[in-house]
Amino acid sequence: MKELNVLINNARLEKRLDEMAKEIEKDYKGKEIVFIGILKGSVPFMWELAKRIKNNIIFEFIEVSSYINNESSGKVILHKDIKSSIEGKDVIIVEDIVDTGKTLDFLLKHLEEKNAKSVKIATLLSKPSRRVIELNVDYIGFKIDDKYVVGFGLDDNQNLRNLPYIGYYE
Repeated sequence: MKELNVLINNARLEKRLDEMAKEIEKDYKGKEIVFIGILKGSVPFMWELAKRIKNNIIFEFIEVSSYINNESSGKVILHKDIKSSIEGKDVIIVEDIVDTGKTLDFLLKHLEEKNAKSVKIATLLSKPSRRVIELNVDYIGFKIDDKYVVGFGLDDNQNLRNLPYIGYYE
């Protein structure tokens, strides 16, 4: 079994979530927000972020994949679309990690057809060194080096999502 190291402990996560929530509240003062969580990894981050925000937040989920056995296939596949209309609404796509940018590029184009008033991106982690497609990510929890990370929603073949911190393998 590989040894797991702590990259971002729970106290740092909690502090940054508080800060991100304040940024979002300021930007959306008095407005309703639709959070679109990308299944499955975004769920813990989305929940923890949403419960810190005073605005009314509607939850939607979308499921896409581009990874097979922890390796990027380079092709994004839509498995589950959102159920409700987002036409004329303020949307924040909630992602666990922005890596190459391909998944979010695909989703931005997909959601553009649904006529939202605005679409922004919130991610817990960003790996700028891996970016293939440049994106404007509006809310970033932490920028990290190119490490294989798990915990707080991020998985290793569906395992370790429930860790209360972000860990990595050497």
